[in-house]
Amino acid sequence: MTNNHGPFRVDHVGSFLRPKELVEAREAFAEGTISQEELTAVEDQAIRALVSKEIKAGLKNVTDGEFRRAYWHLDFFWGFQGIEHVQAAEGYHFHGETTKADSALIAGKITGFHHPFVEHYKFLRDLVGDRAEVKQTIPAPAQFYFELIRDEEHIAQTNSIYPNKEELFADIIAAYKQVIKEHYDAGCRVIQLDDCTWGAIVDDRLIKLIAEGSGLEPEGIREIFKKEFITLNNGILTDLPEDLVVNTHICRGNYHSTWASSGGYDSVADTLFGEENVNAYYLEYDTDRAGDFKPLAKVGRDKKVVLGLLTSKSGKLENKDEVIARIREASEYVPLENIYLSTQCGFASTEEGNILTEEDQWKKIALISEIAQEVWGDK
Repeated sequence: MTNNHGPFRVDHVGSFLRPKELVEAREAFAEGTISQEELTAVEDQAIRALVSKEIKAGLKNVTDGEFRRAYWHLDFFWGFQGIEHVQAAEGYHFHGETTKADSALIAGKITGFHHPFVEHYKFLRDLVGDRAEVKQTIPAPAQFYFELIRDEEHIAQTNSIYPNKEELFADIIAAYKQVIKEHYDAGCRVIQLDDCTWGAIVDDRLIKLIAEGSGLEPEGIREIFKKEFITLNNGILTDLPEDLVVNTHICRGNYHSTWASSGGYDSVADTLFGEENVNAYYLEYDTDRAGDFKPLAKVGRDKKVVLGLLTSKSGKLENKDEVIARIREASEYVPLENIYLSTQCGFASTEEGNILTEEDQWKKIALISEIAQEVWGDK
């Protein structure tokens, strides 16, 4: 196995389109016509096939495609002690679509012992062996907190269990640290914190909606969130083993080829790029909704940036020369040797997946490989 834990020139965010047999098995399980053991067997086989395709495509870091999850984030939250799987008043609103109303609600004190994702990691670890690096994707602690305050019902319930926000933050951080420790003890050396919170609060429209009735100005709301998010995220990044790499992925929503928010990184760059103690940032940059590259000047010189210049929302292949030109433009703010390439998000952040084919997703990976070879002369 390579000693380089990533990111890699040819990279990916983590989720892949679910194959037909897996979709059907999950539906059958939901209907009660197959057992958990039968579903797991289908998941195992689908992950075996996916890993073979990832390695064949030249990816040096592989995931299980998030095939055991319905959502990129909620399944992880449901794995904590003290958290219930509930239905919210409504789903999240995306551009032209609304998600299912699944959510996570506090039922008691939060702990992270015996999280099911650790066993998921062990299966992938044993499957991959020394053929590639295994990357574990989990939602950031800021994202967990954001879910716990998503509406008035959630806020009231969270406050009933944790009237003191400092205690809530302390338990969230401790729970994450426990999960990370169990992953590390099982051999995990790469964790990716997926985080839509920063992509949400860059959106002026959303910030104004949150500010309405709060008595605070929109910028005041944004500043509060920035402080809370960095406190939570950096809180789990202390006292980590030296050989554990933690990266983060920032997104503005990726559900069934739709999006949730818009805005450049400018309003959060000082905090996100200047203060968050991660090794690398996987950044959405496939449309002008993400703004320009100027905020990247705030990224520390020792940090890496994975440019999400290709879209996972469509099967249409990008123009290679245009992508290369954008990499050159970004290198005015981040040294070229610290830049890597991927799609802006996964191909299936939820089990519904984006609107493209499995063949399309591998063509995207192949194009990334071709571009990386031309720009850096390696992969």
